[in-house]
Amino acid sequence: MPHFIPTSSSWLNLIERWFGELTGKRIRRGVFVSVKDLIAAIEEYLATWNENPKPFVWTATVESIVEKLSH
Repeated sequence: MPHFIPTSSSWLNLIERWFGELTGKRIRRGVFVSVKDLIAAIEEYLATWNENPKPFVWTATVESIVEKLSH
């Protein structure tokens, strides 16, 4: 059964942030002449990341979120 998640979900924001890291630290810095090269670069980044993973921590307070929403 499908499960629909709002696009504003905090976990989804963290996933988007992780893909931003991948894009900024590996994909934008590389030159790929084939899809195979791109896949290899992503797999290499994943292997490196998984050797010493760093969790993303939600640092916004409830008050700061409510204040932003009130504007």
